[in-house]
Amino acid sequence: MNITATKIAGVYIVKREPFSDERGTFSRMFCRRELEAVGLCGEIAQMNLSTNRKKGTLRGLHSQSGNAAEDKLVTCVQGAIFDVCVDVRKDSPTYLQWVGETLSEENGIALYVPKGCAHGYLTLTDNAQVLYLVTQYYMPNTEVGYRYDDPAFGITWPIVPPYIMSEKDKSWGYIGSSQMDSTQKIG
Repeated sequence: MNITATKIAGVYIVKREPFSDERGTFSRMFCRRELEAVGLCGEIAQMNLSTNRKKGTLRGLHSQSGNAAEDKLVTCVQGAIFDVCVDVRKDSPTYLQWVGETLSEENGIALYVPKGCAHGYLTLTDNAQVLYLVTQYYMPNTEVGYRYDDPAFGITWPIVPPYIMSEKDKSWGYIGSSQMDSTQKIG
């Protein structure tokens, strides 16, 4: 695995290094030893698979707060997505900055998203499947959400507006506006 830091502390691009022969390829998607060597990776609590039928589907931006805050290792195992991590840690020097990366079954790239950062993605193909390894169990009452189009982030999405979003993701407020209510916690 090739692990590269981004401009946001704790956010890494993790590239699989496949072995190829006449049968096809083999690569490690997760290696605790290599991630721990750069100070990453708690114990994995869940592995989640998200299937997305249509190109232009947006999921996010989400994180979990308090004791349920989680690290995530996100990769696309079928199709392609534009994956985004936003730093919503108020004490961070990169607060409100974002990193975006195309993840696909072909490029073998994963994004490591640390606690305190929001995560979301936009599908670039039909039938995109996204695999998450997470360090905490999902707890709905700790979920925090952010608008994908919040001007405070300034994310440059490849498809605007997204074609498909959940009602929940459409309802998140903007950071610093009166549209945020008490159920939509910030960082």
